[in-house]
Amino acid sequence: MSITSHLERLNSQQRKAVTYGQPLAPKGFASGPLLIIAGAGTGKTDTLAHRVAHLVMHGVDPARILMLTFTRRAAIEMRRRAHDIVRKALDEPFGGVSQSIAQRLTWAGTFHSIGNRLLRHYARHLRLDPQFTVIDRADAADVMDTVRQELGLASKEQRFPRKETCLQIYSYRVNTQKSLKETLEGQFPWCAQWEAELTRLYRAYVERKQRLNLLDYDDLLLYWHLMMSDARLAQHVGAHFDHVLVDEYQDTNRLQAEIVHALKRDGAGVTVVGDDAQAIYSFRAAAAENILGFPDRYSPRAEVVTLAQNYRSTQQVLDAANAVMAEAPRQYRKHLLSVRGQGARPRLVTVEDLQTQAEYVCTEVLRRREANVPLRNQAVLFRSSSHSDVLEVELARRKIPFVKYGGLRFLDAAHVKDLLAVLRWADNPRNEIAAFRVLQLLPGMGPANARKALEHFVANACSFESLKSFTPPQQAALDWPRLTELMLQLADPQRQWPGQVHLVREWYRPHLERNYEHVHTRIGDLDQLELLSGQYPSRERFLTELTLDPPNATSDLAGRPQLDEDYLILSTIHSAKGMEWDTVYVLNVVDGSFPSEFATGRPDLIEEERRLLYVAITRARNDLTLIAPLKFHLTAQPRTGDAHVYGGRSRFLTDRVLKCFDSVTYHGSRLADATLRQADAAELDIAARLREMW
Repeated sequence: MSITSHLERLNSQQRKAVTYGQPLAPKGFASGPLLIIAGAGTGKTDTLAHRVAHLVMHGVDPARILMLTFTRRAAIEMRRRAHDIVRKALDEPFGGVSQSIAQRLTWAGTFHSIGNRLLRHYARHLRLDPQFTVIDRADAADVMDTVRQELGLASKEQRFPRKETCLQIYSYRVNTQKSLKETLEGQFPWCAQWEAELTRLYRAYVERKQRLNLLDYDDLLLYWHLMMSDARLAQHVGAHFDHVLVDEYQDTNRLQAEIVHALKRDGAGVTVVGDDAQAIYSFRAAAAENILGFPDRYSPRAEVVTLAQNYRSTQQVLDAANAVMAEAPRQYRKHLLSVRGQGARPRLVTVEDLQTQAEYVCTEVLRRREANVPLRNQAVLFRSSSHSDVLEVELARRKIPFVKYGGLRFLDAAHVKDLLAVLRWADNPRNEIAAFRVLQLLPGMGPANARKALEHFVANACSFESLKSFTPPQQAALDWPRLTELMLQLADPQRQWPGQVHLVREWYRPHLERNYEHVHTRIGDLDQLELLSGQYPSRERFLTELTLDPPNATSDLAGRPQLDEDYLILSTIHSAKGMEWDTVYVLNVVDGSFPSEFATGRPDLIEEERRLLYVAITRARNDLTLIAPLKFHLTAQPRTGDAHVYGGRSRFLTDRVLKCFDSVTYHGSRLADATLRQADAAELDIAARLREMW
């Protein structure tokens, strides 16, 4: 047993990052600000987990470690790994010291979930009702649309932005802290003419949320950021934590970076991990400058440790990735080195058009499958979701099963939203969005009658007792007392949280059967919801955590099950970040896709597109193929038309990059079918025929 045995399996740079700082006597650990630049596949998660374990083994209280991630799953994985590392290092088969990590590392979660907890804790200092409800993007868009309608903006003679666009503009402006004018000019120029109207809309939207005691995703960061702008509150919050660790720092926006800085202005105990070469989310307001400028935020300058030993890909794949990034003007220079050997050279395949590209991918996918590379170990990546349309048709024709990343989330299913709306209304009686949905579940309660009931409820101080005195329409007369009784039971402060979801389900069952088809399938989703509820200590925690980190799939939207042992992966590159496959095909590697045509006006966006190609390349473990179609057929033409444009080679495929690839041309089956054999060709004297015309 040794306090350093957990370091033995780390390489020298990982060990340097994990041990940066000095142990304190009799226990504790002190360090200045640290930036870990973790190249693709270099063991970032493992390094961060080892640092957490290292701090704990030197006596740092896990409850005083704040760990900020971008997904709840990442936080859970970090806790699990840190626990395993300490358990093995201390040789504790049944726990002990290591067990305290899982129990006391309670401040590990996403920025939004940690923000939610802190805002409820400090609510009275912020003039905020701690019983606020967190609403998801769909509900926020509905609130925005309600205000938009009330202000008469939906009836403009010229096209006013729809609710989703209005919410995107609002979110981008909040998270970048740019003015509305800058946001419109830079990101939404087609909406610039509506600056005055949008200003009025957003003020009314904010006031509506405050009146209803609602916070959207952006508010969780915005309120936390504003709280940290007060020196006394910032110092009080920061004093809770000895160490602050941030994962995927290249994906932080301006608000998140300033929150981290405000927690520890001197940088004491701050460790951030990320890869500037994988900063690809500027459309979500992520700022690459956060990681590029991190060391200079502190005096003395933050320590920078670079991880470049790659455990994922072969060296030939990494050579291509290194060459692509070598020409980026501003970056943390690193040269990825593989521990797996050379491997096969990547290929750049030129094809005639999108149909030939689809043929090539299908042919290669099946060939590799016969060479014992399962379909699920192969992935086709693309810049935009629509780029796989032709391929999907060809895959279906050849009966190759596939899964495309994306689709409707669990919480977007109507029956799930219904049940959660009941709980949200009980949790926050002022939540008109939830109330309006619940009221319309009853027969005969359309929007007009639901609005009347809601006005009666609000006029009586949002008291559920007042529902008894409302006269519903005749069709709802039998169901109204049952709804009233349910809401009174749920609002009773003495009622325990366990069993509340079951209570709502019993009430909801007849409405589910009346309003939806495929009831038995939908019941499976509600079973899952009830099981999930048992993992949370309170109704508020259940509703908030489910909103901030929702499940990804829903059974009623899954369609008929694919009775197949294997399937190919299709994914946008943004969705593929963090994933890896044995074989990767990248579609449409031409200018207009890499970089996107929408990025060509700004140098910073061009560089993000370069990083996007780098991310695609570094998903491959063994085999990498980039595909470049020559022709793109125009869409606005008859089905048999042949109007097209030519795609230029991607500007990122410079001579230096091309040296890392084998260049191949694939002609496809159509050319072979159309080529006549010499023996079949008839002779025709064209020259003589032309002379005879005159």
